[in-house]
Amino acid sequence: MQLTTKGRYAVTAMLDLASNDTGKPITLDIISQRQNISLSYLEQLFAKLRRVELVKSVRGPGGGYLLDAKACDINLTQIIEAVDENIDLRRCKGIKGCNNGRQCISHQLWCEVSEQIRTFLNGKTLQMVIDDHSLNKGV
Repeated sequence: MQLTTKGRYAVTAMLDLASNDTGKPITLDIISQRQNISLSYLEQLFAKLRRVELVKSVRGPGGGYLLDAKACDINLTQIIEAVDENIDLRRCKGIKGCNNGRQCISHQLWCEVSEQIRTFLNGKTLQMVIDDHSLNKGV
C-alpha cells in the first residue's frame, strides 16, 4: 500500500470538515485555504466522497459541504477507499498466481500486514483523530 496524496488529502479534508462542523455547509474554497490543498483536487475528491454518502452538498448561496454522518461514525478506511485508494500491500492484489503461476513466498506476510492496517484504519474514526489532536496540541 502506498497512500498517495489522494488518500491523505481526503482524510485531511474530512477532518477539517468534521472539526469545523457548525451545522452550516463549508465551502471547498475554505477547506482549500485552511489545508493548503488545491481546490480542483478537492472538487474531484468530494465528488467521490459524495457518491458514497460520506458528505452531502448544499447548493446555492451559503452552500458547501456537510458530513453525511457523525464524525464518530466515519472511519478512515471508508474515506480512503472512497477515493479509490488501495489498502492491500500484496503486489498481486490477491491473484495468488502472480509469480509464474505460483504464489510468491511473501504472499501470506503481505496479507497479514494488509489486514493489520485495515483493522487499524477501521478502528479510527474522524472523531477519534480530532480528539487525539486536541489532546496532543500543546505537546
